[in-house]
Amino acid sequence: MSTLVDDVGSFPLPPQTDRESFDRAYVLARKAQVSRKGLTSDEFLLNNFYQVTVDSFRKKVETGLDIVNYPQHYDMHRQLADVLKEVMDKGTYLIDENQAFLPEVCVIKEEAKRLYEEFGKKVQLRVCILGPMDLYLREIGTVAYSDVLMMFAENVKRFAKNSILNSEYIKTAAVSLDEPSFGFREISAERETIMDVLEKAFDFHGAVRQIHLHSPSRITDVLEVKNVDVLSFEYAASPKNIEGLSKRMLEQTDKQVRVGVSRTDIDSIMAELYERGISKPHIEQIAEDEATIRKRFRAAKEKYGERMTFTGPDCGLGGWPTQEAAQLLLRRTVNAVRNAESN
Repeated sequence: MSTLVDDVGSFPLPPQTDRESFDRAYVLARKAQVSRKGLTSDEFLLNNFYQVTVDSFRKKVETGLDIVNYPQHYDMHRQLADVLKEVMDKGTYLIDENQAFLPEVCVIKEEAKRLYEEFGKKVQLRVCILGPMDLYLREIGTVAYSDVLMMFAENVKRFAKNSILNSEYIKTAAVSLDEPSFGFREISAERETIMDVLEKAFDFHGAVRQIHLHSPSRITDVLEVKNVDVLSFEYAASPKNIEGLSKRMLEQTDKQVRVGVSRTDIDSIMAELYERGISKPHIEQIAEDEATIRKRFRAAKEKYGERMTFTGPDCGLGGWPTQEAAQLLLRRTVNAVRNAESN
């Protein structure tokens, strides 16, 4: 079985768009979608959010990824927290279903037919969403209130369900909940409570359900979550992560794995280049070469075999210096994986 290449999400803004303008346009995009004015109704919104999202997504598709995450230019936490804070001001933690949507997914849905015609194939979309525990840690803290935790899980589930598209032009192939704090910073809740929260957050259908972890320390707990299909973790920048999960563990719990095989830790990459005397590196020097990525992929594939159904870069590319540099890494990752499998 071929291993599908996807990406984790974030992507650099184009040089003509500044951060402040995009963030302001993002907030307006949510309001325009709720009021049904449309995402192209305002010139500022059209130029600073809608077209930026379309153009960035197109750049990702051009790299040959099997499944393409929407270009996450907006802060992952704020995507949900902006909406959550509005309802918290009204005395609840539960977001209405019609408010639980990602504007980027709305844009890609609107453009699906044009993308289908341009690339000659159905768009296979990946959607990443901040997980309930990380959202809770940032908004409430480490003290566990079980009822509030379960409402956070319900909120995330609603965002996930509203992101699942399926038409002749586009299909949401995977939805990934990102829990970067899990294993590093803990909520003071019983293991059973944490498992119940994850079960509820992943209680949706219509796409492969991934969980992306930044620490392998509690992988064994996540294996027990029945609604999770795929565990995703970094390997390229953190080689020891692979030691905590065996193929047998995946088989026993009927889980699959996504292993990151190309580095995205841009600060470390730039520091290493600087130490070598390269203060202004070209994009060819920033992105890992195909041979390195291919060797890493083969090692992971040998360990997990058919259980390794997804691969790609470790994490997102939002901090990378240019879209061209990020695009090159994605293209090299795709080529490395395909060459390794064909040989």
